[in-house]
Amino acid sequence: MLAAGLALAACGGRAAPPAPPPPEVVVAPAETRDVSIASEWVGTTLGFVTASIVPKVQGYLLEQNYPNGRFVKKGALLFTIDPRQFQAALDQAEGQLGRAQAELGRTEIDVKRYTPLVKQGAVSQQELDNATQQNYANLAAVAQAKAAVQQAALNLEWTKVYAPIDGVVAINTAQIGDLVGTTTVLTTMSTLDPIKVQFPISEQEYLRFASAIAERVDGGSEPPKHVRMILSTGETYEHPGVISAADRQVDPRTGTITIQALFPNPDNILRPGQFAKIKTDTDVLKGAVVVPQRAVVETQGAFSIYTVGPDGRVVSNSVTPGPRTGSDWVISQGLAPGAQVIVEGVEKVRAGIPVKVLPAKPGDAPGMILPSPTAAAAKAA
Repeated sequence: MLAAGLALAACGGRAAPPAPPPPEVVVAPAETRDVSIASEWVGTTLGFVTASIVPKVQGYLLEQNYPNGRFVKKGALLFTIDPRQFQAALDQAEGQLGRAQAELGRTEIDVKRYTPLVKQGAVSQQELDNATQQNYANLAAVAQAKAAVQQAALNLEWTKVYAPIDGVVAINTAQIGDLVGTTTVLTTMSTLDPIKVQFPISEQEYLRFASAIAERVDGGSEPPKHVRMILSTGETYEHPGVISAADRQVDPRTGTITIQALFPNPDNILRPGQFAKIKTDTDVLKGAVVVPQRAVVETQGAFSIYTVGPDGRVVSNSVTPGPRTGSDWVISQGLAPGAQVIVEGVEKVRAGIPVKVLPAKPGDAPGMILPSPTAAAAKAA
């Protein structure tokens, strides 16, 4: 008894602490399935056709005949320029035409009268020749005066500026009372249905998909593969689009080529200049090993996944990740299908320690979907 007391006193009067329990971790099996690989690019929306509205004559702007930002049909009146000077020019041209026609009539009569008199010797041949030449000059003067009348009429017509296309007209840049001319942009307008999205892809991506892009652009026998647009709000645009054009060359400064896609825009909701992320499925990996992204640990550029072995201990697996798909990650090398992957509690483990395994909830394992509240309530009932 004395020896035991002395030993207890030597240890400070405390018993050795019990070993901590194994940490709890949530595991899910590494799934094998076919995975569609989606590619994404960032682009900008453009009008399908965009026109700058520039007058053909110079004058003072009198009226704006459309409401800003509204849709108008081709041929709708947009602006009116002061027509008075052009009406005066037309009246003047018509007067000059009348004078030229009168001169032509006089010389035609002279030629007609002189022709028989030359044979009678009452008029010289020189006088007839002069009258004939003057008649030809008056014919030319009449043609010139008619052209001047047509030009004056066009100038007067051009004081009315009409929409060249169907589309939405921008807010006007020229104001009422401005002196506008043939270099003044009054406004712009764009056809918005369909709307165009322009985005760059890398040269390598283009070479991978060149045949498919050419098939879509040239309207081949294959049905068009649709692309999706992600808006700046994160929402997916309701109407899918199709690839419509590829630029003629790769930009040597950026190593990219410009691609255009067309999207229906029946309500003109989308406008030019908006941010647009284009997404489409570009490949399918057959029998890929998939794990949740949060199960992958990255350390200084190296990737690893912790699994639980048959003995209940943690195993560290060095892996090579592939493309991501949704919330999952394809593992190209280093992980066997069906391996028990730790998806929660990774920060609490290290290789070789025992763990307490908890099964993953629905939605935690790759490819699993959480049941809706309605379905869960029905099952509970």
